[in-house]
Amino acid sequence: MKQETKKMLGASFQGFRMPRYSEIPNVGLYLEQAAKYISGYLAPLGDCAMTSSMISNYVKRGLIASPVKKQYTRDQIAYLFFIAVGKNILSLDGLSNFFRVQQHSYSLEVAYDYFCDQFEATLQFTFENTDTIEDINDNASDEKRLLFTCIAAVVSKVYVEKCLEAIAAGETE
Repeated sequence: MKQETKKMLGASFQGFRMPRYSEIPNVGLYLEQAAKYISGYLAPLGDCAMTSSMISNYVKRGLIASPVKKQYTRDQIAYLFFIAVGKNILSLDGLSNFFRVQQHSYSLEVAYDYFCDQFEATLQFTFENTDTIEDINDNASDEKRLLFTCIAAVVSKVYVEKCLEAIAAGETE
């Protein structure tokens, strides 16, 4: 792949940032609003869009709680961000198991913010916007290792897809 193409790919993720738990609206979002909010943040990733029907399906399958008065809370939105990112490599059962591990080990706020930090760092490193990435150290918890591996798989998938898109676009020019 040409160096200029690699720089363009990296630039497309420069500054990518997900909202931290405290930044997610706490007023409650209706179904369409929740889908647009999540999809808007994750649009640069490609295949991480969230639709209203997907959210409804995740509620029916018990991955997230039912909305209260048709509104989705901060907690539900945080879970939906993880689902949107993880759905391309994890089954619904896998996502459910991830949530059980998180609920047993860390508060949602701590787990979600850690997920955002690790996801962004891995994305920036993979797309060569940074030279280093913090490694999981030897005394990291099994839960953190599991999350890091999941994130690495998602980012690798995004990287491969974006590179193939750039190559295909280069062939048609």
